[in-house]
Amino acid sequence: MNNVIAIVNDLVKGLTSIFMGLLGLGVLAGILFGDLMGVDVVGGLLNLVNTLGESGLVGLLVAIILIHLFTKE
Repeated sequence: MNNVIAIVNDLVKGLTSIFMGLLGLGVLAGILFGDLMGVDVVGGLLNLVNTLGESGLVGLLVAIILIHLFTKE
């Protein structure tokens, strides 16, 4: 059972690193070329930050949790 949990954990870590790389590439492409295929990555991130900022304490807690999840080794 522990082996299955380890495999799933490795899979989630791998997918997270792939998506973080794609997110960085999307931001860079959005800055250089604007919207690509109707997807505005930079605008989406700005909307997320604005929504968290307007939510007050709950938004701050969610931001702290997200930062912790993405920086955890």
